[in-house]
Amino acid sequence: MPRSKDIDGSMGVPTFYGKELRWKRESAGLSLEETVAGSFYGKSYLSDIERGERRMPLDLARHVDQLLTTDGFFERRCEDVRRARRGPHAAYFEKVLEAERQAESIELWSPGVFPGLLQTAPYARALVRSAHPTATDEAVEEKVRARLDRARLFEEDHTTPEYWAILHESLLTDAILPPKEMAAQLEPIVELTERHRIVPQIVPRKCGAYPLMAAPVMILIFADAPPLVYTEASYSGDTIDDPALVKRYRKAYDRLRAVALSPEASLAMIKATAEGYRNGTRPDRLERRALGQEHIQQR
Repeated sequence: MPRSKDIDGSMGVPTFYGKELRWKRESAGLSLEETVAGSFYGKSYLSDIERGERRMPLDLARHVDQLLTTDGFFERRCEDVRRARRGPHAAYFEKVLEAERQAESIELWSPGVFPGLLQTAPYARALVRSAHPTATDEAVEEKVRARLDRARLFEEDHTTPEYWAILHESLLTDAILPPKEMAAQLEPIVELTERHRIVPQIVPRKCGAYPLMAAPVMILIFADAPPLVYTEASYSGDTIDDPALVKRYRKAYDRLRAVALSPEASLAMIKATAEGYRNGTRPDRLERRALGQEHIQQR
């Protein structure tokens, strides 16, 4: 079997790990397809690991160790790769940070704050400072830059995943920034929607009880791996891959989508709210809700 283009293992722990994996696989005379056969993962997933672009899941590491008879080497080194990837983001978010770049679709419910991929610098800065009140300005700015860098996912030359964001109406009305900055926070959401990069929906304040009220949820769907669910609290996060539980979350998300306003009505509400902030006024919830309902009736 011809050998693939070499990997520079000196670039860091993940690339060193990936290079060793490729060397072991090719020494055994196995293709990517043959190596992942019998696992839940696709060949592109393994290829990304070999290039240092994706972390090795524990179950796949065990599968590889057994197949290549590597005496648990790749399972033992999973933790080394995880530690090496630590940056400005919280350690519990690292798996999701990597996964969102590889996802085929992202379905997100955000009841308390605008999701990280849709935050402007002033909004992100306010959130980071509120969570880390004693951090230095340099540390805060590092976290803000890291959060804004994630939005490169929506650049023109990137294969953007389908991104569906369900937001609570309170995110529009309960401003945490001055009016002009709140308008600037909403404008990129409008622009991304009109470029067909994202699909937003708004859950109205007075819709009664609805699914997933307790916490934000992110569902990540992949072409070459099982889906993941991520939930988060103030200083912790949990990544869920249990198939039965993931299925329950996905069904609940579908029910939540049915509760929310249509994408068209939601976009109209976001535009009207941004206009109100640009004019220096607090958007009126009743007027905006009527706007959304009127838009639905005209469809």
